[in-house]
Parts: sequence; structure tokens; C-alpha cells
Amino acid sequence: MHINGPTAVHPAQPIQGPHRSQQATAIDQRSQFDTVDELDISHEADFASQVKDIPDIRADRVAQIKAQIADGTYLTDDKLDLALERLLDEIG
Repeated sequence: MHINGPTAVHPAQPIQGPHRSQQATAIDQRSQFDTVDELDISHEADFASQVKDIPDIRADRVAQIKAQIADGTYLTDDKLDLALERLLDEIG
């Protein structure tokens, strides 16, 4: 194809039919019902799906900490030092 500008006139072009693809020589004769779908779930995916069954709040741990607070045994110097170190790490 040559482009000669907007004023150039080209003669009529022949019309060609649509291109046809060649059909495959071997046609798969299997029925759509001859195969069976399978699904294999990995152990990791199965484990991850069980996460939704875990409660957001561990009631036993909350009750234990409440009892320690009531007894006055929850706050220790070690816990306060650790909390302070973590706070300073966050700030600094």
C-alpha cells in the first residue's frame, strides 16, 4: 500500500472473503461428561481456613489477667521495664 497524500485516488480494490482458519484434522470425540473436576486443598490452605473459627477474644486469658489485676500480682517490675523499653523503641 502506498500513501500519496489526501488528493490521490486509488482504483477500486477487489473484495476478498473472510479468512477461514483450517479445521483441526483430529476432533476430540470425548463428551463433556467424560472428565471429572477435582479440587486439592493444601494443608496450609486448610489451616488458614480454620483461623476464622478462632475467637477474637480469648476469654480464659482475659479472666486470668483480671484476676491478677484484682490480686495486685499483674504489674511487676519486669513487665513495666519491658513495656517501657517497647515504648522507647516505638518513639525512638
